[in-house]
Amino acid sequence: MYKHKLFALFQAICYNNNVDIIDDTMKNELQKELLATGLSENESAIYLSALEMGETTVSRLAKKAGVKRTTAYLVLESLKEKGLISSLKKESASVFFAEDPKKLHDILEERQEKIDKIMPQLLAFTNMIDKKPEIRYFDGDEGIKEVYRDSLKYPDSEILTWYAQNFFTHFEENFFLEEYIPKRLKKKIWVRAILPDSKLIREWIKNDQEHLRKSKLISAEKYPISIELNVYGKNKVGIVSYEEEFAIIIESQKIHSSLKSIFEAMWDSWPE
Repeated sequence: MYKHKLFALFQAICYNNNVDIIDDTMKNELQKELLATGLSENESAIYLSALEMGETTVSRLAKKAGVKRTTAYLVLESLKEKGLISSLKKESASVFFAEDPKKLHDILEERQEKIDKIMPQLLAFTNMIDKKPEIRYFDGDEGIKEVYRDSLKYPDSEILTWYAQNFFTHFEENFFLEEYIPKRLKKKIWVRAILPDSKLIREWIKNDQEHLRKSKLISAEKYPISIELNVYGKNKVGIVSYEEEFAIIIESQKIHSSLKSIFEAMWDSWPE
């Protein structure tokens, strides 16, 4: 839109170099359009004034644009670098005049070409920027089951788990035996688990081999674990509180990586 307005203005000036050719409303609209092209407020004011006045001095341009004379010199140099203002010597003074407004279109095209050139690198950089973690909350036994089912979306992978013993007393053991474990085995998802040592847990891990699971036991008294933590997929962490009957899925690369490192450190420090 700015291109057509400015070009129409330029044509009018060519036929009638009248300093009052632009009314205030049109000037404000044109200045907004120029700002949208990337010109500063002072650059827009000086350029519009130069379009109106034709060949003129710095003093007259500064007064017309409503900027200080010292500022006008700096702005004119900037516009000259952009190819929108030219100057020449007349007698003892320099005079300035606006170039064809169509040059604005050339400037924008050149800018677009530069943006297109670096866009692949910009997009690659965007993928490296940290994003806020996505957190989903699940309530009740059915909600807890959904968190476990989510971990089944990644076949041929591994889940790192801190087990909580209280699932024996506060959850449906049949869900694991009849649904979750069979589906996990079918998808060839291995588990490495750190569990609190107890009689119930020792019975549970007797099936490690057939359940594609490797386990290590820690002291239940020294390291009590009352929630279950599952690190899985590329960036997911599942947190289950059986007694409080809720669960959370967190999607965060940083949290996932940090918990994975903590798990590996614990795993390596405990004997087989």
